[in-house]
Amino acid sequence: MPQTGIVKYHVKLSYEVDGLVERADIIGAIFGQTEGLLGPEMNLNELQRVSKVGRIEVVSKSTSNTTAGTALIPMSTDIDTCALIAAGIESIDKVGPFDCKFTLDTIDDVRAAKKDDIVKRAKEIKQKWATKTVSEGENMLNDVHQGDSGKLSTYGPSKLTCSSGAFDSKWIILVEGRADVINLLRAGYDNVLAIEGAKIDESIKELCAEKDTVVAFIDGDRAGGFILKELKSVVTLDYELQADEGVEVEELTPQRLDEILRPIVDEIKNGKPAPKLASADDKSISEVASKVFPTLNETLEAVALDGDQNEIFKVPISEVVSKLSSQSGIKYLLLDGIITKRLLEGAKNAGIECVVGHRVAKLSNSDGMTLKTFADLGVS
Repeated sequence: MPQTGIVKYHVKLSYEVDGLVERADIIGAIFGQTEGLLGPEMNLNELQRVSKVGRIEVVSKSTSNTTAGTALIPMSTDIDTCALIAAGIESIDKVGPFDCKFTLDTIDDVRAAKKDDIVKRAKEIKQKWATKTVSEGENMLNDVHQGDSGKLSTYGPSKLTCSSGAFDSKWIILVEGRADVINLLRAGYDNVLAIEGAKIDESIKELCAEKDTVVAFIDGDRAGGFILKELKSVVTLDYELQADEGVEVEELTPQRLDEILRPIVDEIKNGKPAPKLASADDKSISEVASKVFPTLNETLEAVALDGDQNEIFKVPISEVVSKLSSQSGIKYLLLDGIITKRLLEGAKNAGIECVVGHRVAKLSNSDGMTLKTFADLGVS
């Protein structure tokens, strides 16, 4: 086929001839007996001239007195023209002096086949390069695990995984596991210690007591909330951070890690003291939450209580911020929703001491208020 033609279809036919003929005889019959049959514009010679039909390939096999085989016609016309040409060839009943029969086997869409090949090849490429990428990632991990002893270390009698800066830095980041430490190392944070389990090792308390600022950075799942509660029973925290909902710290990108930790880093670099979280009594907060939760859960409402646990108001969450602007004397605010930055600002202006919700948005600090989730308090 001329180079200007783009093959779209392969018209495949089989034939049987009651006599001995050559390939050239088959091709001659195809061209000769279809000429003028479908109009001048459908002549195969003309279609070849304008690059609509490519070279016809014929395969033949002869016996003692018959010939049979196949013919393949590459075409770049529309499917209607392919069908007409195929029907025209099927009408051929003679090859030379011998009777014959042509039968259409298939009209294959070459482009569809190419698409399948492209998809198959794309999968092969993806597999090859994904494997290479994973391999490179494993090499990076090995570099951190083994090849750079100045970065990864252990702490205490339980040999908890930590980064080397955890010993000398004035602030420390507490995470759940070894993979979290490694991920934070990649992001440039080398003052990290893994608590490695829900039961908090007492040695962590000793190390944190030496630090000016202690940050808890836990996974964004329900288990993370319980671990945080256990951690706070052993260590006084300055910041409570959590990965995005449903995401583990080890899965966060360096950019996302920096977005979450940067406000704390900036405060420490500027010499501003890290605000300690309010030391409200968890037991009393838990009692309040347990009392309110059954009538608050799944209502999409918020309830405000005073210091004696008397209800000041109960409104839909969508109205709580505006309601806070006109209220005072609130000690506890509990809501069937997420504690957002906007709500926190309203609560701060209203002089609220404690806010409890189902989840806390990513906040760099709590502005001196106690922020809890119902899961933190063991209420669900």
